[in-house]
Amino acid sequence: MSKTPFPFSAIVGQTDMKQAMVLTAIDPGIGGVLVFGDRGTGKSTAVRALAALLPPIKAIVGCPINAATQGDTPEWAGIVTKRTQNKPTPVIDLPLGATEDRVVGALDIERALTRGEKAFEPGLLARANRGYLYIDEVNLLEDHIVDLLLDVAQSGENVVEREGLSIRHPARFVLVGSGNPEEGELRPQLLDRFGLSVEVRSPTDVSQRVEVIKRRDAFEQDFDSFIGIYSKQDAKIRRAILAARKALPQVETPDAILRDCAELCIALGSDGLRGELTLLRTARALAAYRKNKTLNRDHLRQIAPIALSHRLRRDPLDEAGSSTRVARTVEAVLG
Repeated sequence: MSKTPFPFSAIVGQTDMKQAMVLTAIDPGIGGVLVFGDRGTGKSTAVRALAALLPPIKAIVGCPINAATQGDTPEWAGIVTKRTQNKPTPVIDLPLGATEDRVVGALDIERALTRGEKAFEPGLLARANRGYLYIDEVNLLEDHIVDLLLDVAQSGENVVEREGLSIRHPARFVLVGSGNPEEGELRPQLLDRFGLSVEVRSPTDVSQRVEVIKRRDAFEQDFDSFIGIYSKQDAKIRRAILAARKALPQVETPDAILRDCAELCIALGSDGLRGELTLLRTARALAAYRKNKTLNRDHLRQIAPIALSHRLRRDPLDEAGSSTRVARTVEAVLG
């Protein structure tokens, strides 16, 4: 069977997860996506499916960081060709137990000291440049690895320093983390560094579960026909994402909407200003995707749960889930 991923448009349900991933494809500056929920709910399938429907990237042949031009290739890579090739948007898996050297890359200190050469073995962050870095069970990763990943994801640059030597290269990717909250939680300061968060659950509706089974079975048993059915729908989503990228800078943001963002975050007790900024960027991406020229409260209402629910302080006296608390506050502030 072909290695073509399951089509994005064929994924049943999981609306919030799919929407969050589409919006980060429109504006990667939104930040990563954190997906918490049951196993087998299509988390990794959705990441690979979205990357597959995006246009291929143009990259220098043999470049370890997927540089678009020879001028962007790092000196340590030793790339001399100007030839480019189209390649799929990369999706790199970060396995549990990965060492820091495997993630960021390793310097050959002995070669540097004896020959005076900066020998560098690129890590997973180099391969993920201009694509997606997917971490299953992110809540089980060691804290220092998570800190490192989030810092690189925000700065867009990976810096490796050993014994007075320094190597740096671009590392711009959308970080997607998934996990089951019953197996461990992320620290609040790390939760806040993810742009969006969604909760996914196994469908409880019988007809929806049957549809999931039918589509997966058709994908495996009659691959060509199945891909033919959904390729047009995937192409439609691709065109909408590309159009939204172009329209994004022209979306107008009234001052009243900025005030709404601030009032929402204050009412929710969100620390810092990252919540407002993420809410604004995500709502603007949604407006562009919907072909709306001006940001309005409807965009904020739809985006607030996935942009703010993971930034709330715990309230032991409130048994409602974080998404419910956000919805309640949105209703109170925006009407």
